[in-house]
Amino acid sequence: MLKPVELEAYGLLLRPWEETPGDLDAALRGLADPDFRRWNTAHAPEPDEAGARAFLGRRRDGWAAGDLASFAVTEAGVVVGQAGIGMIDQAMRGARVSYWLLPEARGRGLASRALEAVTRWAYRDLGLHRLELGHAVGNESSCRVAGRCGYLLEGVLRDAMVDLSGALRDVHLHSRLATDPRP
Repeated sequence: MLKPVELEAYGLLLRPWEETPGDLDAALRGLADPDFRRWNTAHAPEPDEAGARAFLGRRRDGWAAGDLASFAVTEAGVVVGQAGIGMIDQAMRGARVSYWLLPEARGRGLASRALEAVTRWAYRDLGLHRLELGHAVGNESSCRVAGRCGYLLEGVLRDAMVDLSGALRDVHLHSRLATDPRP
């Protein structure tokens, strides 16, 4: 089990998702966003109220199970996206990071700030050593976020992702170690 926490960093507040109308609306908008759908996998929840409720429930359950720490990224009290750590493996001291922003929040460095906050928390408070970041080849925005946060490109995982259309896609694999220099 992970104890849900809030992170304040870089002008943002990252907090656990709540099952409130505001968070439900933000989750639904995120899941329905065409760019989110373009770059996401077949595991993405449906872009409807039931899918948004499932998204929020999985975040709550992930904290309880200790395998997922997902934060609502807020700016001035408004949810603008998600950042988190999933597939947490304490024995291997590793996990995978994720993030997305609502369209109106993009282009201002918020994804990089949120990812850096989550990364530092994972090393400091969870004792993790290796964090991985994967994104579909062609998602240049995500590749730039990875680079700005010190996640080095390790290679291409061929046909490693099934997207929402059912097509196989290559994935860029980036990683950052606790011992790597901070960006």
